[in-house]
Amino acid sequence: MRFLAIMFGLMFVTSILSGCGDRPRPEIRYVTVNVPVPQPCVPATLGEAPDYPDTDAKLLAAVDAAERYLLIAAGRALRIARNNELETAVAGCPKVGQ
Repeated sequence: MRFLAIMFGLMFVTSILSGCGDRPRPEIRYVTVNVPVPQPCVPATLGEAPDYPDTDAKLLAAVDAAERYLLIAAGRALRIARNNELETAVAGCPKVGQ
């Protein structure tokens, strides 16, 4: 009697376990989602604006026209260099609206 109970128990467990293998397995898919990450347009390497030598106070304090001319020329050279740095930084920025 005990033997029959064990056999029926084993048959029951076997039928349950074999039935689990008949179900279809869920399909696992990996999907890559590209999310834009906002980044600052101005790079951290871009320094502060230089102190331009052709301020109003320095131009008014100049001794003569030659010194004023040198101050204006030095200020122009600094502005051209700064403009080149800014143009390079802006070229790397994404275009808005395009």
